[in-house]
Amino acid sequence: MTGSTNRTKRRIIGILRIVMPAVAISCIILFVPWLLVRAWIAPLPNTVQEQVEDAIEYGLDGIIVYVDQADSMPAFYSAGWKNRENKVPADPNSLFKIASISKLYIAVAVAKLVNDKRLSLDETLASYLPELAGRIENADYITLRMLVQHRSGIPNYADHPDYPWANPYNSNSEVYRLVLDMPADFKPDEKYSYSNTNYLLIGEILDKTLGYSHHQYVKQKILTPFGLNNTYSLLKEVDSDDVMSGYFVGYDEDIKLNDYIHPGGSMVASAQDVGIFLRALNDGSLLSDDEQAIYSSIYQYGYTGLLPGYQSIARYCKDIDAVVVQFVNTSGGDTWSLSEIIYNRIVKILRRSKNL
Repeated sequence: MTGSTNRTKRRIIGILRIVMPAVAISCIILFVPWLLVRAWIAPLPNTVQEQVEDAIEYGLDGIIVYVDQADSMPAFYSAGWKNRENKVPADPNSLFKIASISKLYIAVAVAKLVNDKRLSLDETLASYLPELAGRIENADYITLRMLVQHRSGIPNYADHPDYPWANPYNSNSEVYRLVLDMPADFKPDEKYSYSNTNYLLIGEILDKTLGYSHHQYVKQKILTPFGLNNTYSLLKEVDSDDVMSGYFVGYDEDIKLNDYIHPGGSMVASAQDVGIFLRALNDGSLLSDDEQAIYSSIYQYGYTGLLPGYQSIARYCKDIDAVVVQFVNTSGGDTWSLSEIIYNRIVKILRRSKNL
């Protein structure tokens, strides 16, 4: 019996050695996102406009691209729909929900106020918002610097299963119900972990310090001086007809009117305005030398944004001295990965044009 059992085991093992690799290969073939593979390996087009038009073939509803390259006039590209239902073509001047790119503007405001000695990066959350001491774990140890840099350990309200994405809260106070009295994700400054709650709290700190809305401060100190007349703090400040429609994979309706009012994710802007802001942030014209030093110590010089129906990427490519802003009005499924692929291919086209 023992010899027979051993032979049977060896036979089964032999069969498995043959079958399992085949099963693994079959799983790879079945579950690889071939759309992304096709977008990634496709021959690089000759022009940015061709790449933008190709993006629509992969299921994106609409796309806007703005390129500000040194020694060249700013260029605008678009394809697909501004509004799918009414067949309104994508307009490169449309307003767009820039989502977390908003955090760059708030970080700039923090740098300015720190330089003016109105804020301290080393002051604690409990000191700035004492009403939250005991309601947010480690509030006595979390500093403003940690909030700005996403090193606080405070849970991300956007990850909470009860956050109503389909019908967003219309006040910041409602969001606190998702995070107050919750355990920290980790000890303050232990590591980096992205949390929108950090910027909700920074918005509150700014408002309290200023004695008025930080939106007004951003407009006075950042938007107006640079002529950014197509940048707004909130969706309610604009005519909705000027805003690019937003779509989610598998959901037919336009979700443009879903209003996200929380600091660090609420702004609406044109691609050109975002590009002008990003250029000024990177070339030093937005901030004084002292402010720039503070900003460089706390935050990034490019960003991405994601809300239902809206994806945005805004980065400065130093090697070609170019600001590239991309807006896509489709989210869900594999569209984020697709957007990143399209963006990277556009940058490759620009580099090729510079023989880099």
